[in-house]
Amino acid sequence: MKIQYNDTLIEFVPENDQETKDLGQLWDLLVDCAQFNKKLEPTGEYVPNNPDKNKLARFTIVEK
Repeated sequence: MKIQYNDTLIEFVPENDQETKDLGQLWDLLVDCAQFNKKLEPTGEYVPNNPDKNKLARFTIVEK
């Protein structure tokens, strides 16, 4: 999955069929055009260049 950002805009670009499916499921979970959208909030910490830290970026899904 390629992640691109420009100021406040973030784009996720799937690079294979599984990532396309997963991104579609995430989109459906977060975006509800008839009701309320949800948002992702960072949970814990993500330090990519520290070998002692987990390489997992974790987010919680919350109602807006």
